[in-house]
Amino acid sequence: MSDLDYVPYVPYNGTTPTGGDSLTDNLNVFYESGDIAWMLTSTALVLLMIPGVGFFYSGLARRKSALSLLWLSIMATAVTSFQWFLLGYSLAFSHNAGLFIGTLDNFGLKNVLAQPSVGSARIPDLMFAVYQGMFASITVAIVVGAASERGRMLPCIIFMFIWTTVVYDPIACWTWNPQGWIYRLGGLDFAGGGPVHIASGSAALAYSYVLGKRAGYGTQKLNYRPHNVTHIVIGTVFLWVGWFGFNAGSALSANLRAVMAAMVTNLAACMGGITWCVIDYRLEKKWSTVGFCSGAISGIVAVTPGSGFVPAWAAVVFGIMAGLTCNFATKLKYWLNADDALDIFAVHGIGGLVGNLLTGLFAADYIAHLDGYTQIRGGWLNHNWIQLAYQAAGSAAVMAYSFIVTALVLTLVSFLGRVFPAFRLRVYRAEEEIGIDEVEIGEFAYDYVELVRGLKTPSDDSEYVGDNVPNQNHSQASIVRPGKSAGVYSLQTMRPPGQGPYPGSHQTLHGGPVGAAT
Repeated sequence: MSDLDYVPYVPYNGTTPTGGDSLTDNLNVFYESGDIAWMLTSTALVLLMIPGVGFFYSGLARRKSALSLLWLSIMATAVTSFQWFLLGYSLAFSHNAGLFIGTLDNFGLKNVLAQPSVGSARIPDLMFAVYQGMFASITVAIVVGAASERGRMLPCIIFMFIWTTVVYDPIACWTWNPQGWIYRLGGLDFAGGGPVHIASGSAALAYSYVLGKRAGYGTQKLNYRPHNVTHIVIGTVFLWVGWFGFNAGSALSANLRAVMAAMVTNLAACMGGITWCVIDYRLEKKWSTVGFCSGAISGIVAVTPGSGFVPAWAAVVFGIMAGLTCNFATKLKYWLNADDALDIFAVHGIGGLVGNLLTGLFAADYIAHLDGYTQIRGGWLNHNWIQLAYQAAGSAAVMAYSFIVTALVLTLVSFLGRVFPAFRLRVYRAEEEIGIDEVEIGEFAYDYVELVRGLKTPSDDSEYVGDNVPNQNHSQASIVRPGKSAGVYSLQTMRPPGQGPYPGSHQTLHGGPVGAAT
């Protein structure tokens, strides 16, 4: 062994806030290199999930606002990462936290280095900080999808910073900091059923209420199909792959508990996708790609809080229950009279709630102890009947707190918008008709020729009859059947304002209808 470049593991014996002096001590000897390597990999996997959220949302929305949802997801990463560095990590995971919130001992990541983290003694503070920062970022990315198709960008950026500070950080402290009240009560949440999913779903519902309904809500105008199912599939793949780092990484070391978390994550996704797809088939007799993707995400959402606590067979129950409940929960927005355009509350809010409650039933002490040191009383599988009540109490508190505080924050920003137009939450109605991409970003998700079916009446050559009337301000092509000459179509490519038409962009097509783009 003396000839090998091997650093022996030494139990942590430091007393300073930083864990030691890196100039005089080798601080790596306190941690297994395999654990650090796995956590770095998991951090990268969770980061991959964030554009996955953007692609998923972008595909569900209409073309004219597709790019804005991708933009919001990556901006959420930037804003939240800065907030996390500045004060978020300290408020959530400082070693001297209280029952409800942490201190500012680690403001600007002060003294965050090699001391064992509050999450696990197997990894240092610095590793835990960068990993949990990705959790905060994706939670915010989920929430701001509620601004879909009518929210302005600048107020949303301001909201990101405030929301992370006053909503996410306290809830993360309650749930995962050993000093937090849910943790001390005995609530079990392995990877974020409360702080990530219930909190984001409830916040998205509040955002939908404060922002108001989209133009044409309740009419056929909003009865559109997702504009790009390929984006939805790509987003789902990113999320599915990244969730291995999200759930299995929450073991906070490379061990059998992480392996079990990976197993149940994949299995719940599969069962959720199958269940949602079958439910949709009974209605339309079509095997919906969007339905499968939505079900897969709902299955993983539900198993997230229990992924390090439940046996593999329980993941089948998690996936099926999530597919059922989240599918039917998409109808809640009509009962609640909220324009939750992307069904964030149904998938994340309800999915997280279902997962938290099922964890109270199926948590098992022997699964938690697969890491070699975690001890829990378990759930109903271990005859610990009170665990379901703990799960329900924690879930209710997170849902209520997130919804109420989010509504208050947005109401305050909206009030400021009356005095300072820069804070106005929502675009004007005419701007909404044009599309968020053009009004707020000035760039487009697409700039290519496409075929849009439209029918011109003999009495009005300038009027389109049919759904999805193309907007002249967007890059797209229109197919028009002029007058009564059957079988003749006009193809004209349009570019963004000021660019003029493409060379040779007008041509005549003969034959039947070419198809419609939604």
